[in-house]
Amino acid sequence: MMVALAHGLSGRVLVVDDDPAICVVVGEALRRQGHKVKTAASIGERAALLDSFTPDVLITDVMLPDGNGLDDVAGIIADSPNISVIILSAQNTLNTAVRATEKGAFEYLPKPFDLNELTRAVADALVMRRQSVVSDDGGIADAPQEHDGLPLVGRSPAMQEVYRTIARVVSNDLTILVLGESGTGKELVAEAIHKLGSRRAKPFVAINMAAIPRELIEAELFGYEKGAFTGAHARSAGKFEQANGGTLFLDEIGDMPMEAQTRLLRVLQSGEVTTVGGSSQVKVNVRIIAATNQDLAGLIAENRFREDLYYRLNVVPIPLPALRERRDDIPLLARHFLEVAAKEGLPRKTLADDAARLLGNWHWPGNVRELQNLMQRLAVLARDTIITSDILRQNLPLPATGSEMIAGRADRLVEAVREWTREQLAVGDLAAQEHLHEDLLALIEPVLFRETLISTDSNQIRAANMLGINRNTLRSKLTDYGIDPAQLRRSED
Repeated sequence: MMVALAHGLSGRVLVVDDDPAICVVVGEALRRQGHKVKTAASIGERAALLDSFTPDVLITDVMLPDGNGLDDVAGIIADSPNISVIILSAQNTLNTAVRATEKGAFEYLPKPFDLNELTRAVADALVMRRQSVVSDDGGIADAPQEHDGLPLVGRSPAMQEVYRTIARVVSNDLTILVLGESGTGKELVAEAIHKLGSRRAKPFVAINMAAIPRELIEAELFGYEKGAFTGAHARSAGKFEQANGGTLFLDEIGDMPMEAQTRLLRVLQSGEVTTVGGSSQVKVNVRIIAATNQDLAGLIAENRFREDLYYRLNVVPIPLPALRERRDDIPLLARHFLEVAAKEGLPRKTLADDAARLLGNWHWPGNVRELQNLMQRLAVLARDTIITSDILRQNLPLPATGSEMIAGRADRLVEAVREWTREQLAVGDLAAQEHLHEDLLALIEPVLFRETLISTDSNQIRAANMLGINRNTLRSKLTDYGIDPAQLRRSED
């Protein structure tokens, strides 16, 4: 049994990472909070320390010099079930998040991580340990399974949140509501949850409310009896019966007619289905995952969606980011789709780096689906095996005004600033963090002033007007940054 903690949230923490800076920063942050901390740089060092130091919380990286830090996590928890494990990883995939959860990890944090989030996870783990008593013979779940070929691709921070939520819900039957624009991959999320969960051997049945005539939705969902309506020549099982034991994916739930919503709510409450034209009830056991690209709260206000059904469906919401909100994933996704196209028998193509950069500037109104369609088209139509930016420009409908391109670059700048800020905050250097605003301006302003001067051939009056500042302020800034306008002037030759 774990020795009871002396007071508050202080505990014993073992940090395992082959990056000495991470060990120092995390160790010092935890020590300042009163924890006793030891560090290790490898699986071997971790094992040696565990012989003499039993932590309350183990923080471990995945990729370590002598192996995969995830491989023996289940064994550590089995031997010492009162150890809470927090996984850190730069391998930011859904597979890593799910494996961490299956191994019994308390939390999974993708790198680069937020130091405050990590210290909160440690505190939460200690609170959890205090609130529960785990016996020495406590068991662990069945051996984790590998999940190759999962449909979700992306390592951006936005997708990490999606992965972490999926990892937490696959082991239960809570109802899920997937939210996102068209083309963001809502059905792929539903399929991933099904394939990773305990119902994976049972059917996954999908129905799109927007693609079915309103008068047929109830028959499609709940089935119908022979003679129930014109053309009903025999009994037909509905989607609920077809999905029995498995998962039913209700896509575009916001397009469901009110009368069908009422009947759906009754089925969700009772777990029983009555076919159209029938009187007997059929017991069904399905997991519900719904999805929409609409604002359900707005539909409720307009009396177009039942509020009680909304609460029944919105147990665990999973918002999906638009592709423009995860631009770092675009090259990875594009190359993935080209690889998929090759496996399906289309010509194998390679995406050049300049083309990948160009893809990152597009605003992608059709999201991931638009990108996938473009890659399939290029796999067929592009004559060269390497897709360059020139080839891409011939197939990508770039905006004539360039306004969308400018907006895309602005989004990338915002994301870069966001990442820079998070990294600075994660370092844990309080002195440096007191000057974040000055440090950021020192990075951005010289570039802004230099490029503006170059564009005006070092005409400081014009440059100041373009920047929206007065000439004296510009001169002062140029002096501060050591920028000589004369050196930026174009030669007369």
